[in-house]
Amino acid sequence: MGPGRRLLLLAAALLPLEACAGARSFQVDYTHDCFRKDGAPFRYVSGSVHYARVPRPTWRDRLRKMYMSGLNAVQVYVPWNYHEPLPGVYDFSGDRDLGSFLDLTAELGLLVILRPGPYICAEWEMGGLPAWLLWKPDIVLRSSDPDYLQAVDSWLDVLLPRIKPRLYQNGGNIISIQVENEYGSYSACDYDYLRHLLAAFRARLGPDVLLFTTDGNSAPELRCGTLQGLYATVDFGPGPNVTAAFAPQRLYEPKGPLVNSEYYTGWLDYWGEPHASSSPAQVAQGLQDMLQLGANVNMYMFQGGTNFGYWSGADYKGQYKPVTTSYDYDAPLSEAGDPTEKLFAIRTVISKFQPLPEGPMPPATPKYAYGSVALRKQGEVLELLDVLCPSGPIRSQFPLTFEAVKQEYQGRLERDGQTTLNLTGQAGATLDLLVENMGRINFGVNTSDFKGLLRNLSLDSALLSNWLIYPLDVDAAVARGWPLPTPQAEGSRATLGPALYTGTFQTPGIAWDTFVKFPGWSKGQLWINGFNLGRYWPARGPQQTLFVPGSLLHASAPNNITLLELEGAPPRPFLLFLDRPLLNRTASPSAGAKLLTP
Repeated sequence: MGPGRRLLLLAAALLPLEACAGARSFQVDYTHDCFRKDGAPFRYVSGSVHYARVPRPTWRDRLRKMYMSGLNAVQVYVPWNYHEPLPGVYDFSGDRDLGSFLDLTAELGLLVILRPGPYICAEWEMGGLPAWLLWKPDIVLRSSDPDYLQAVDSWLDVLLPRIKPRLYQNGGNIISIQVENEYGSYSACDYDYLRHLLAAFRARLGPDVLLFTTDGNSAPELRCGTLQGLYATVDFGPGPNVTAAFAPQRLYEPKGPLVNSEYYTGWLDYWGEPHASSSPAQVAQGLQDMLQLGANVNMYMFQGGTNFGYWSGADYKGQYKPVTTSYDYDAPLSEAGDPTEKLFAIRTVISKFQPLPEGPMPPATPKYAYGSVALRKQGEVLELLDVLCPSGPIRSQFPLTFEAVKQEYQGRLERDGQTTLNLTGQAGATLDLLVENMGRINFGVNTSDFKGLLRNLSLDSALLSNWLIYPLDVDAAVARGWPLPTPQAEGSRATLGPALYTGTFQTPGIAWDTFVKFPGWSKGQLWINGFNLGRYWPARGPQQTLFVPGSLLHASAPNNITLLELEGAPPRPFLLFLDRPLLNRTASPSAGAKLLTP
């Protein structure tokens, strides 16, 4: 008998609980291998969308397009580090307003499958775990380590009370909750940890909500990722034999609904590798095969969106593989939220199994090529340390990691590449290093991914000591209204090494989506009107443009650009705004150079 069900025996009739007093329920029916919603058989066809990767003004547009595609549910991650940037400091405002996003899904008639972690993967910085957990260097993440569990419990005490009123049983639209994520792919295999999470979710959400796990469709992954009391689901992409793909789930759930919690409609991109793509026909055929089996399917992703700011994660597969700023994913809705050929192929399949909503699919949002915008050099980073680090340097005998400090160009050092460098200079010269975080690992065995210089540096055989360490915060400087309008003169020499550039442009009375290209630039970060659009790296590729949502632009006032270039600007620094993205050009990994460790 499924969780939360009662059998009421009456002399005259047998009445299911769902028929009494209009009770709402969402349960597993182990007898008929399906879900039951309010007592009736139910199958969801869902798609993943991440509110943290989509600007708030466009939430309604993306969700409306998902609804009109025939979906009856959406699957949503909650990134812990997005909402608790420092211990005990919580942010659910603006783009982080989870409650408003969930309310909008309900308004549009979509059910929600919620994935609150605490670990989510999602190709997101450190898999959604806050980097401040690493302030305790020996912490064991995703385990029953007491320090980790204390932080998790404190977070769940804040998050889950916001969720509970929105559960389906309580009148909301959240039908199920995932506990952790793909834990079978993590080396710890700590069942005490999973038991702790199960008890924590039950204590805060009650006995009736459906809790589930998701793992890859192999027996070893399911062995460490599942637990009695949590319904086991699997994830896999298009393939020739859907029945075989579901077979591992049946090892752990012999009865109950078949569920693919992540049916891959595309794939992510890494810097330096080709843009991923998949066949619309193949994705549609796989979906049709699963629906013919009666399976429940969530398509990952239905819209990918963008890794704005510093939120992109990284994988480690024999080498460090940082994820691009674009999370387009070759999904049915593009990074800019536009319907694609893949979407219409999927929509046709769905129409064979359930009615589509009446009315047309909302169109693509307008795009505009604003053209060329000249930039001027504001100053080199070393000249601006008082602005970028107003509290001054930290003095340390030896280098410190990002976590420990909480937070002339010669060449580049890389994590999995060049680790020694020939320097030219004179005795007594100052050595300056700029250390960049390219994204903490989000999947696999090493989520304790410390950043910065993890070991001491030496010049020949002598250790270098007595460092001045400046934690740079360009975002805070831009938020304060800096830079002041005093850039260096136009045509000032472009130099190698890290420097800041600024410029403005005016729209012709409209503020439409656009894409910015970086002709001749190497690698860096871009802000428009104070918003951090993310990392550009055209020298490495494949992504050559950044998506600029029209909601960030001013239609009747200048738009301010701040650009941090880390390696070297072109002789004539400018940006080019296009009406289409360029996501598939890969340059040699050796192109460009910088003294840097990801």
